[in-house]
Amino acid sequence: MQCRFCNTPLRHLFLSLGASPLSNSYLSVDDLHKMEPYYPLDVYVCENCLLVQLEEFEKAKDIFHTGYAYFSSYSDSWLRHCEHYVDMVVKRFGLNEKKFVVEIASNDGYLLQYFKKYNIPVLGIEPAANTAHAAQEKGIPTEIAFFDQAYAEKMRQNGKQADLIIGNNVLAHNPNLNDFIRGLKTVLRADGLITIEFPHLARLMEETQFDTIYHEHFSYFSFLAVERIFREHGLTIFDVEELPTHGGSLRIYAAHDEDQSKSLSPRVVELKAREISAGYGNVDHYLTFHQKVQSVKRNLLQHLIGLKNEGKKIVGYGAPAKGNTLLNYCGIRTDFLDYTVDRSPHKQNCYLPGSHIPIKHPDQIREDKPDYVLILPWNIKEEIIEQMGYIREWGGRFIVPIPHVHII
Repeated sequence: MQCRFCNTPLRHLFLSLGASPLSNSYLSVDDLHKMEPYYPLDVYVCENCLLVQLEEFEKAKDIFHTGYAYFSSYSDSWLRHCEHYVDMVVKRFGLNEKKFVVEIASNDGYLLQYFKKYNIPVLGIEPAANTAHAAQEKGIPTEIAFFDQAYAEKMRQNGKQADLIIGNNVLAHNPNLNDFIRGLKTVLRADGLITIEFPHLARLMEETQFDTIYHEHFSYFSFLAVERIFREHGLTIFDVEELPTHGGSLRIYAAHDEDQSKSLSPRVVELKAREISAGYGNVDHYLTFHQKVQSVKRNLLQHLIGLKNEGKKIVGYGAPAKGNTLLNYCGIRTDFLDYTVDRSPHKQNCYLPGSHIPIKHPDQIREDKPDYVLILPWNIKEEIIEQMGYIREWGGRFIVPIPHVHII
């Protein structure tokens, strides 16, 4: 196996989470009686470029299929984040109705919808047909396609170069990293801007967020690694923001190397220095992470075993991909969680991959009055605790598993 960026042979195991099914492959009743494919969930770090990465077992076109279950619009806090971003980027960079905005992996139009009030032309590029159709129904122009260099070249030839390219939580989903970033450069206007958001590897390691690792995420980025990759393709990262989303993310701002109109932010220099000081420039720093992960697993299981031995009823909240990594790695099934609930009708009445825990409507919690609710999308725990605050009426409590077990 070789590094997907620099082709260096991968010799250093960052973390092994055993074998696991694809985290977004939710099951029907009929599927429960069929063979379920499992793949190694082994993560490596490249000694040369320090990119943390998985081997590609399942092709992206098979992961982001017609029945892709993740719709971005079911998180209120995420929608607020996106609306604030649009207001910010329009004001900061003077976008208007003469500009053209492209979002890659635009999902159900969760973000592009907020450009409507500014009358700015937009285009979404989304590989999953069902989420793309949801965006089209909102009146958001959306093409059903995988973005790559060849697609970008067709856009350029058709006069569709962008003033702003947006990519939220898409960089990690692309196994052909070099081809993808070449495509970004191809479709960007000479004075254009790219903003990309992705979970920050430093936060993943420092807060033991191992459940954000799953097969649909092929790469995990420190700022040092992502800056090197963009620089290799003639793109300069001139600013960076640290965000609370998804447990701690980075938003990078990039432009063509030749574009002298955008000055380098002190935040770039400061973050690079901080990562180097913390050890992210040395491969040895990455090789102790597995010990922390094993500790979190043991701690969570000890808590759940203790509660079940006391006769407590425990259910889950949410059916996110990260939750499936957590449950499968820890061996948590219906012997611990009776069921989980999710706001998305696209997941309700299905079963979680691997654990086969049933997914129900959130109203089921009010009916059953469980003693504890395990929050699987812990990155939006505040939103969930506010929504489900009524469990206090019968003495119910919340369990937050990451970065350590916390009962609220």
